[in-house]
Amino acid sequence: MTFSAVFFIAIGGAFLVEGAVWAVFPRQIRRAYEMVFRGSDKELHVFGLVNVAIGVSMIGAAIKFMAA
Repeated sequence: MTFSAVFFIAIGGAFLVEGAVWAVFPRQIRRAYEMVFRGSDKELHVFGLVNVAIGVSMIGAAIKFMAA
């Protein structure tokens, strides 16, 4: 599988999951966004870094799993 195929599958999956969450739980997601934007810049930076770390870990695990 080529990198571009994996990339488009990953981006499509992200859109699919986020769209499904918004479609099923619109009120709860709006409240969650409001809570996030009330946070300080430092909290948003930490939240972003934690999400990046989780994403990198998941990608690394997937690559290791596919290589096995």
